[in-house]
Amino acid sequence: MKQSEMSAQQPRTGAVRNVKRLVVKVGSAVLSKGDVGLHRPTMERICRELSSIREEGREVVLVSSGAILAGMGRLGLTERPGSIPLKQAAAAVGQTLLMRHYEEGFDPYGQKVAQLLLTQEDFRSRPRYLNARNTLFTLLHLGVLPVINENDTVAVDEIRFGDNDTLSVLVATMVGSDLLVILTDLDGLYTADPRMDAEARLISQVPRRSGEVSFWAAGPGTGLGTGGMQTKVEAARRAAASGIPTIVASGLVEGILARILRGEEVGTLFQASSSRMRGRKRWLAHASQPRGQITVDAGAREALIRGGKSLLPSGVVSATGGFEGGEVVSLCDTEGKEFARGVANYDAEQVARIKGIKSTQIEATLGAKPFDEVIHRDNLVILE
Repeated sequence: MKQSEMSAQQPRTGAVRNVKRLVVKVGSAVLSKGDVGLHRPTMERICRELSSIREEGREVVLVSSGAILAGMGRLGLTERPGSIPLKQAAAAVGQTLLMRHYEEGFDPYGQKVAQLLLTQEDFRSRPRYLNARNTLFTLLHLGVLPVINENDTVAVDEIRFGDNDTLSVLVATMVGSDLLVILTDLDGLYTADPRMDAEARLISQVPRRSGEVSFWAAGPGTGLGTGGMQTKVEAARRAAASGIPTIVASGLVEGILARILRGEEVGTLFQASSSRMRGRKRWLAHASQPRGQITVDAGAREALIRGGKSLLPSGVVSATGGFEGGEVVSLCDTEGKEFARGVANYDAEQVARIKGIKSTQIEATLGAKPFDEVIHRDNLVILE
């Protein structure tokens, strides 16, 4: 084997060498094979492949779309519902059908499954996040394979994920997954739309810093799903930034998961950041919902990013959003670009009063000084 070929394979084999826990996301385009309703043979194959992975001693979490799709088939709808109430109705009809298919698909292998329906609020709220996390870990400890979907029956525009690609990243960071696999109806990420351009090339790897990688990423290819390659790229980048290697591959190919775990060059690998975020910082970066914004000057930004420092009052320019102490806020530069998130020690009114002063002056300004820092480094994460 040539040296160049060996070096090309090293990131791939390294990404899958010690995978003990993985999250697999399956989209509607895979489960339907492009038709309305669920394609039973495809679902049975996926259940067989996931059961085989479990038999190898690995823990698996499945993030599955398909509830609305299943409901469409049962209700005789030929196009994805446009209104929230109709989507919720289709999901309510389809969710039981989806889980029945999974129960039947896993049963021949003795694999127990559980259903978890989540909304964005389950991730935004730290207590609810921890409760969901504890439930997942307990299920995995019991040898149960969790099947997770967005709770479309109650989701509205303000709380819905919009696609299960995003949900899969949140789940992967929640459980500390060693690998995220996003299965779609294409072989991976291409330089152009392979359905329209015969010269489109499959991109095998996207490096950690992928600014120079040119690729095609459009919206949904059919009317059956809510995602598309763009959401998969965004999801893969978010997961990789938190230290989780991510592979986007075709869920229509027989044995694709086994091939991925053998380190074969299939799909597109998004190489993970060399530093892996800890649990609380993963939540801050990917699952939390900022309640306000603190703008900092250039010196404070540099100290936070390069120096690993806490945010002191002297570096604060302004505070907006009406947040309370203990809530998550965005940290932005003077141009309004978010570069970090953290848990504020003071509320927005207090931060506005102490902005620009030294920590030694906090007590004289507020009448008390419970903290020297506006945000302590332990409660702050830099967004890559």
